[in-house]
Amino acid sequence: MSLSDTLPRSQSQTWQWRGFPIRYQSAGETGAAVLCVHGFGASSDHWRKNLPELALHHRVYAIDLIGFGRSAKPTPHQEIEYCFETWAQQILDFCQDVIGTPVFLVGNSIGCIAALQAAVMSPEQVQGVVMIDCSLRLLHVRKRQAIPWVRRTFAPLFQQILGNRALGHFFFQRLAQPKVIRRILTQAYARKAAVTDDLVNLLIEPARDPGAADVFLAFIQYDQGPLAEDLLPLLNCPVLCLWGTADPWEPIELGRAFTQYDAVQEFIPLEGVGHCPQDEAPELVNPILTRWIAQQTALSR
Repeated sequence: MSLSDTLPRSQSQTWQWRGFPIRYQSAGETGAAVLCVHGFGASSDHWRKNLPELALHHRVYAIDLIGFGRSAKPTPHQEIEYCFETWAQQILDFCQDVIGTPVFLVGNSIGCIAALQAAVMSPEQVQGVVMIDCSLRLLHVRKRQAIPWVRRTFAPLFQQILGNRALGHFFFQRLAQPKVIRRILTQAYARKAAVTDDLVNLLIEPARDPGAADVFLAFIQYDQGPLAEDLLPLLNCPVLCLWGTADPWEPIELGRAFTQYDAVQEFIPLEGVGHCPQDEAPELVNPILTRWIAQQTALSR
């Protein structure tokens, strides 16, 4: 019998939010509550290597943000606004309706911003936040002057082109192909062996849902909203930062700037790991999460 056979199994369930079906996964029956929040284009499946092990000590959940994974993908601007305030409210309502107790939020990439926004909006519901390779949002309208002029010039033009729905859908269809997704992942992951057919399929399947292209295009054009550095000074809870040293999208040198904020208790580099450490190096991430959450839980008693 392998170790994986003895770990708790996660269960996939559906929760109704504002009339839309939201998919989530859960495992574990005791301990502190932990909610994992995925990054752009991903889903709760991106935590499949974390939930079973974390469930040995915690009640752990992972949610598909609206617009992603197997959750509903309502029409942008008409039925819903795809922004961090919306995702933060979804997180908070899930914590209240499903979990029922204050939680530790664990985010990856843009999931970190959604988690921080939730902690700012309802501090009594959030015991702590773990940021894993937080999105720096380098194409944000307030950050463009700091990036190379080619990217600074090209980004608004690219957004304008994709604003044409026909062109945007054409681009999305070309992007949502297994070979293209694999190429993107091998750029993001330093450990190339972690880019498996299973991972590619997990990302491709939701991209085939009606509405997926419109969600993608809405977020590509979302260059405003909060930055991590806007939210961190407003937090009342502790923060742990984990960062892959080989992340090509969110450079660790820039991420280290978060240590200036009082809420950030620890900043832990993960050597030789890329943008999604929870999936790429779960043997590094899971013990750190378990330790830190146990420490914070003990301190709050």
